[in-house]
Amino acid sequence: VGVCKQEMLQKKNAVLVDGVILNGPIMDSKAGEKFVEEACKIIMEDVVQKADDITEKVCEWQAPEKLKQILDLEMRDTGECHQKILQLCRDVIKYSVKTNHPRFFNQLYAGIDYYSLVARFITEALNPSVYTYEVSPVFLLVEEAVIKKMIEFIGWEEGDGIFNPGGSVSNMYAMNLARYKFCPEIKEKGLSGLPRLVLFASEECHYSMKKAASFLGIGTENVYFIKTDERGKMIPEELEKQVQRARKEGSAPFLVCATAGTTVLGAFDPLDKIADICEKHGLWLHVDASWGGSALISRKHRRLLHGIHRADSVAWNPHKMLLAGIQCCALLVKDNSGLLKKCYSAEAAYLFQQDKFYDVSYDTGDKSIQCSRRPDAFKFWLMWKALGTTGLEERVNRALALARYLVEEIKKREGFQLLLEPEYANVCFWYIPPSLRKMEDGPEFWQKLHQVAPIIKERMMKKGSMMLGYQPHWGKVNFFRQVVISPQVSREDMDFLLDEIELLAKDL
Repeated sequence: VGVCKQEMLQKKNAVLVDGVILNGPIMDSKAGEKFVEEACKIIMEDVVQKADDITEKVCEWQAPEKLKQILDLEMRDTGECHQKILQLCRDVIKYSVKTNHPRFFNQLYAGIDYYSLVARFITEALNPSVYTYEVSPVFLLVEEAVIKKMIEFIGWEEGDGIFNPGGSVSNMYAMNLARYKFCPEIKEKGLSGLPRLVLFASEECHYSMKKAASFLGIGTENVYFIKTDERGKMIPEELEKQVQRARKEGSAPFLVCATAGTTVLGAFDPLDKIADICEKHGLWLHVDASWGGSALISRKHRRLLHGIHRADSVAWNPHKMLLAGIQCCALLVKDNSGLLKKCYSAEAAYLFQQDKFYDVSYDTGDKSIQCSRRPDAFKFWLMWKALGTTGLEERVNRALALARYLVEEIKKREGFQLLLEPEYANVCFWYIPPSLRKMEDGPEFWQKLHQVAPIIKERMMKKGSMMLGYQPHWGKVNFFRQVVISPQVSREDMDFLLDEIELLAKDL
């Protein structure tokens, strides 16, 4: 190393400061380019080209301690050669869950969209941050165009919005925005002078509502959970009772959070009736449509969200049903008076100068609680440009048709039992193995059935044949929740799912 440094210093105009040679770049660009090229080849061969290959495993399961040894996670003082790093890349892919596999049914996202993937490659390579037009001109205009189009599908004539890192964050934004609208002085004066604020959400709402209430200092005890019916929908009459109860207690109700597509059952709250109550009591109506919002794209299924145009804010995640790639989540707001910016702006003089040489209204970063922000809208935009609205609509319609096919097959098969008729892509069911089918319905039966799903899940994971989620829910013992999303999924995959459960549980 010393000899190399001497040779560099002998070059014309060589500069040494604090023992560091400052001439020329420190990176070997040619070697770096070669590494990127070879890594991209691995991604193409091991991820993209195998995305629809059902002979591949969904997961190459390893226990945590074993996986630590395989991956060699230790970081060292000296860097390792490119060949070893490339092998690490292969190992990371090999031992990761293949969420783009046709038989990955575990979460509310799945599959691969090639246009969205390319968009992610572009943004990762460019490494932009979306806060000012000067550093992110294309992506700010793209976000504006996407938000405008999403607002049209909600049914608003105008509005505003911002892309966030997850639906949970969108829900938190909405809660804070509703509180700011209710008492604008909170931004400067904080919580000390406020009355006891109360908000309302259904028993089936996403857990992010509790987290947001905790994070914002509202308190989880001040989230009044409204009873739901047998399908998991908020009961409007119960909401009315709870609003009146809060007022009698001397509390200050300010927000109702309705859900369009609950996480487990896929239920859609009756938005029109809830909006009537919100109007009557002067409450902000937020709709968490993170999961169900994509039904708005379908002319056949948008009726599920009837009344959503009456909401004050909507959370909608295109990375779920529409495959825009994690993360791609928008908060959309009916108010077009700059409420988002008024609520969140800090007017940082070093970033949002008002005497710039272009229209500073395009510097939208001050309506975000983030500074650095990813250009998530670009993934959705490029995909939408490529497929058109009709292509996106086809994805929604096909997913729900496959869900309906699975439901009908479940009804035909001995040992399978639906929890309820689904209205969206969530199909919830029990598998009752042969040993339990003649058992009397009672506590012992349900206790034994509760143990079935976890065993089947363990077996499918270790075999790598598929991934399917399960959970207990409101007094119901463990059941499977199958979610159809990916365009790679076919009717044959639905048949396989049921056959594989029977195979894995034949000895139970």
